[in-house]
Amino acid sequence: MSALLEPGALVRHPGQPDWGLGQVQSNIGGKVTVNFEHAGKRVIDISRVELDLVIEP
Repeated sequence: MSALLEPGALVRHPGQPDWGLGQVQSNIGGKVTVNFEHAGKRVIDISRVELDLVIEP
């Protein structure tokens, strides 16, 4: 899953649905920086939280 979380990928945080859609800014050493619509930039440890990848047609 980590390889899919490249800059520009769209994600949602399963435990924080109110944060809205997020766009991955970076993925370094298992730490993913995401800019969420309603929560701003957050650093997510993907060994603890599995982000939901959003696939748009």
